[in-house]
Amino acid sequence: QVHVVESGGGLVQAGGSLTLSCEASGSIFRLIAMGWYRQGPGDERVLVARITSGGSIDYADSVKGRFTISRGDAKDTVYLQMNSLKPEDSAVYSCNARGYENYNLQFDSWGQGTQVTVSS
Repeated sequence: QVHVVESGGGLVQAGGSLTLSCEASGSIFRLIAMGWYRQGPGDERVLVARITSGGSIDYADSVKGRFTISRGDAKDTVYLQMNSLKPEDSAVYSCNARGYENYNLQFDSWGQGTQVTVSS
């Protein structure tokens, strides 16, 4: 079983910055990718940023140039540095980890999410 835990959300004024942290733990044999998704009120959950074990990175167009995803020294940890925050960035941010628990068993685990609120 793989557990994912996020931290770092909160309330910030427009133009401010926040850093989100995510750690995956448990039966991780091989990690494929970790990523951040967000869901605003009445919206579907969408990808914000994702990093693969090989270092490939994808960003949503709406956050390019403002958000940066990175891995910690422990490969099962990722961070999301969010700068120049806008009110429309307000959402519940959830971390996802995908990989293998062994040669045959895949996992696709989500954290409980952390609220980010940007005031105007």
